[in-house]
Amino acid sequence: QVHVVESGGGLVEPGGSLRLSCVASGTISNLYAMAWYRQGSGKQRTLIASITSNGVQDYADSVKGRFTISTDNAKNTAYLQMNLLKPEDTAVYFCNVIWGEFSDWGQGTQVTVSS
Repeated sequence: QVHVVESGGGLVEPGGSLRLSCVASGTISNLYAMAWYRQGSGKQRTLIASITSNGVQDYADSVKGRFTISTDNAKNTAYLQMNLLKPEDTAVYFCNVIWGEFSDWGQGTQVTVSS
């Protein structure tokens, strides 16, 4: 079983930055990709950034140019650097780990952008 834990969320003012971390522990073979999703209050969970095990990145238009996803594959860790944060970025951010035939989720970390 793979255990996924996100951290790094918090309260930040508009224009500020945060760095989220996602650590996947357990026996992971054939890691394919790690991704970040977010879910605002009353909204659906949406994909905002992903990175494959060979480094191919993809971003939702809403975060392109402001957010950067990266990984440390040796540590099964993914990061999401978030800059120029806006109030509309307020959401619970979830990490998804895709490996073999499996997909595992963390419990999420709250990000609130407010003055």
